[in-house]
Amino acid sequence: MEMRAGKRFFTASDEEIMSGRTTDVYFVRTLEVLRAKGLADKVALAEMTVAKLPREWPWAVLTGVEETLRLMEGKDVDIWGLPEGTIFPSRTQSGVKLPVMTIEGPYTEYCVFETPILGFMCHSTGVATMAARCRAAAGDRPMIAFGIRRTHPAISPMLDRSSFIGGCDAVSSLLGAETIGRPPEGTMPHALIIMMGDSIEAFKAFDDVIDPSVPRIVLVDTYSDEKTEAIAACRAVKGLAGVRLDTPGSRRGSFTELIREVRWELDLRGFENVRIFVSGGLDEKTIPPLAEAGADGFGVGTSISNAPTVDFALDIVDIENVPVAKRGKFGGRKYLFRCPECFSYEVAVRSNDAPLCARCGRPMGSAFTKLMERGRRLVPQRPAAEIRDEVLQQLKRMEGP
Repeated sequence: MEMRAGKRFFTASDEEIMSGRTTDVYFVRTLEVLRAKGLADKVALAEMTVAKLPREWPWAVLTGVEETLRLMEGKDVDIWGLPEGTIFPSRTQSGVKLPVMTIEGPYTEYCVFETPILGFMCHSTGVATMAARCRAAAGDRPMIAFGIRRTHPAISPMLDRSSFIGGCDAVSSLLGAETIGRPPEGTMPHALIIMMGDSIEAFKAFDDVIDPSVPRIVLVDTYSDEKTEAIAACRAVKGLAGVRLDTPGSRRGSFTELIREVRWELDLRGFENVRIFVSGGLDEKTIPPLAEAGADGFGVGTSISNAPTVDFALDIVDIENVPVAKRGKFGGRKYLFRCPECFSYEVAVRSNDAPLCARCGRPMGSAFTKLMERGRRLVPQRPAAEIRDEVLQQLKRMEGP
């Protein structure tokens, strides 16, 4: 049966996720076996790690923690972890896989939720990390998340929230903007110009109809040469804030030279205050040369919304205070420490064994926060803007994307 009762789209409801319906079947079978054999109360400690970050990334931005806590509220578990928005590497200084979160309690309390927990963490961390890499490439220039059209609409709030936390200044979707508590931002689509039948008429109509609080930024690549339409737009719209170039790859030639040409012609005519925004196929590698050529802002879509997944795993490493581990994993409870100066990480097997940073020699401090106790949250939900500010502060101390 392709359609479930009461469902129009192929998406899971909150209730289905909360009840464990989005898990892998072998966890359901594991739960059945443990209960049948009288092992339902056996306490296990599981840790979340990633062996290697995608594309040789040196660091990632942790997200998905908030949704994990919402999922696990009311369950008989304790959770420790890095706060949402923490920048972390895949390994500690000594080469041990860095645990970003640990969950402890009767295994049957969280067994069937491993799949959605990993889904929350893996997907959103990849999105936030790519946004942060693009932010590092863009510097202080404005950057808007444009990527929701490349993914399933049901997850657009998560995508926009993660993009914003990672460093985007704004998001384009209505629901995503509501999620982060900011107004949605964007310019105009080619469709408006095509429907109006003329670029200049479309620019004037936009200026005439849309609320004055919306910046006047128009698209100048629909029918004519970009610099010609840019100049015409400046003359047609009083107080024009900017022009956007979304030139198709088949027409671009050198995108950097096109930007330089438009900038020159606008400056030549006294339109120095009109900014140039660019979009279309941008990522952390293409942004820097465009910025150097004179681009003032960026709309980044597919590279962020379709970012590679961070391949976290959740593994049992301790049962009833006895270290265990499958092959390839380090057993036992671990305490995570971070250097306050260089953000290096290390683990120890005792909470009072804080090591010295091998890189700068400073004493390390505990990196973990206790997030949940017996299913009760110990930390409040934080605004996305607050988390984003912390990410930007950490980015300033990273060595590079």
